[in-house]
Amino acid sequence: MNNKFDALKDDDSGDHDQNEENSTQKDGEKEKTERDKSQGSSKRKVEQFWRFYSHMVRPGDLTGHSDFHLFKEGIKPMWEDDANKNGGKWIIRLRKGLASRCWENLILAMLGEQFMVGEEICGAVVSVRFQEDIISIWNKTASDQATTARIRDTLRRVLNLPPNTIMEYKTHTDSIKAWEEFHGLVNSSGR
Repeated sequence: MNNKFDALKDDDSGDHDQNEENSTQKDGEKEKTERDKSQGSSKRKVEQFWRFYSHMVRPGDLTGHSDFHLFKEGIKPMWEDDANKNGGKWIIRLRKGLASRCWENLILAMLGEQFMVGEEICGAVVSVRFQEDIISIWNKTASDQATTARIRDTLRRVLNLPPNTIMEYKTHTDSIKAWEEFHGLVNSSGR
């Protein structure tokens, strides 16, 4: 009976206000425990991810033409995936030497849910090219301008980008059309 509320458990005196206070206290403790478990679970997920990530080659250490994809479980890094098909991506072109730092900041922001857009983020890609590197973050709903703007602003902040950095948003339907035109699958009129 160390807890002052333990004495109230078996109290059948009819004083329900004290029992309600006890119940409210227990509910609050239960919510805190559940919140702590959730935060602990998130922390474990980040720790598990970091164990793998710490052994990976960084984008800046790659030569040639390479892509790294990091997407939520069940989402394929393809325009046609159900989670991606109505979405788009923010694209940032980086000068050589910045990809590793930017990629790490981006994935940590994703894991830490810093974008605060719910389930809207699908994944991210870093593309290492000869002249430049490209980072993109994919989202589910291209038509939601408020969400895409929040993603852009958060991306600018977490990557510590200068204000004059050019950021391009491209819908996946536009990407598909451009790919098909490039490969001669349709003509410019869409047929």
